[in-house]
Amino acid sequence: MSQPEPETIPARLRADHVSVSFEFFPPKTRDQSFRLWETARALAPLGPDFLSVTYGAGGTTRQLTHEAVTALATHYGLNVAAHLTCVGASCGEVDDVARQYWDAGVRHIVALRALAGIGSTMFTVSAMGLIVRMSPPTIRGKCSATYATAFLLGNVAGPVLGASLSFLGFRWPFFIYGVGVALAAFVVWWQMPRVNHKQASKDKLPPMRLQEAWGDTAYRAVLTSNFAHGWINMGVRVSVLPLFAASIFHNGAAASGLALAVFAAGNAIVLQFSGKWSDIHGRKPLILIGLVGSAIFMVLMGMATSVWFLLLVSAFAGASSGLINPSQQAAVGDIVGNDRSGGKVLSTFQMAGDFGQILGPMLIGLLADASGFPLAFTVCGAIAFIGIIAWAFGRDPHAGVGNKPKRVPQGK
Repeated sequence: MSQPEPETIPARLRADHVSVSFEFFPPKTRDQSFRLWETARALAPLGPDFLSVTYGAGGTTRQLTHEAVTALATHYGLNVAAHLTCVGASCGEVDDVARQYWDAGVRHIVALRALAGIGSTMFTVSAMGLIVRMSPPTIRGKCSATYATAFLLGNVAGPVLGASLSFLGFRWPFFIYGVGVALAAFVVWWQMPRVNHKQASKDKLPPMRLQEAWGDTAYRAVLTSNFAHGWINMGVRVSVLPLFAASIFHNGAAASGLALAVFAAGNAIVLQFSGKWSDIHGRKPLILIGLVGSAIFMVLMGMATSVWFLLLVSAFAGASSGLINPSQQAAVGDIVGNDRSGGKVLSTFQMAGDFGQILGPMLIGLLADASGFPLAFTVCGAIAFIGIIAWAFGRDPHAGVGNKPKRVPQGK
């Protein structure tokens, strides 16, 4: 007989006690599913407020995740917050899964996370446009590196602050985050100069058409390298590395957390110099060195058998990433220039990175399940090599500041 329906998660979190929850990685085999259920049975007497079961990368463990969620809710009477992904599933399949969860007594799912991405994308493209418009070509790399450093500091400080406020409950960190975003929006509104719309319409810069930018070898190269950068450093590293650490090391959660922190440290250190180096030596050399480093250290990461080796290659991978990002943004700025507007050019550059960030974890997760992590991380190195080839045939936009871009002859 199934257990009575448990108290809702919001009600448990409002209660006057320390909140405890457990999250399980998805089982890859049925044997691991049985082990998960045994672990849940052992943890049940601790009275957790809720449990959650994540999906594998790209939704690769969908069916086993559903079975585990259903078993936890039906047989143990525990609150379960089910992760639900739409990757690789039709609308009908997602609807069937949601109905199965409801029939099993699951009343909470992890969803609506993508809504924040809309505002994030608008901010990112606008911020890049501002850097292109305001930064002189001679220090554009340094300006891009300063922006990247501020973004990185927020990425590091945010989770630390959120964790330190966890004693307040799960709602307060999100509320404080929302207040922080609203405060940042106020500062931007306050500090940005007021726009005279009549004058602005007269002074409006002519736009650079996407077709025109595509004719530039540097733009095609930076799109390719940003796709590779998003795939490796923003996608696979964040999504697949924790799964790799959990399957290889005894304390996988701690190992992956340290690896991410060390990557951020290596990235932050190099960002203090890479922007200036890019302004002095050009965009192309820095991007090429960063891509070569990303390829090498990503392959080595998949071969890690000790935590110390994983941390070492993570630090160098972070340093390599710190060489790529400012130079790429500055390269796009060089291509557009200060006398043109580049909305579509900038947004396409951003979408290339986002596409790599989405596609990378999906395909690498499938490959890791089928053939193991070493081969999966080696494929990431091959993706970086594609970016290297693109830049080998692309011009350095900083070396030709003030000159017309090199165009590829168009067929008649």
